[in-house]
Amino acid sequence: MIRRRPLTSLFLLLLLALIGWVWHERVNLQAFPDIIAAYTAKEYCSCRYVANNPAEYCRGYVKQYVPTSALADDPQRSEVTASGLGRTHTARWLGDRQGCRLNP
Repeated sequence: MIRRRPLTSLFLLLLLALIGWVWHERVNLQAFPDIIAAYTAKEYCSCRYVANNPAEYCRGYVKQYVPTSALADDPQRSEVTASGLGRTHTARWLGDRQGCRLNP
């Protein structure tokens, strides 16, 4: 089969290698959607409330290759909520000494 259909054999071999890699990295790949929203919420909170930068600057600062679907800033509560890849995370500024923390 390999001599008659070398491209098909190569494709099947690459597909098998890809499936093996996905299986090996399955835990890390499952965690990836959480990382996007959590990173955005935490970094925006730190940029906005710890470093006291303007909101538009912080939106550009946390912009990523993988886009977030929503970013909500609540200045009264010093809280930021970010959503991306189906996950939502919230970070809150706790004070000058504690900085920002992700809510569990």
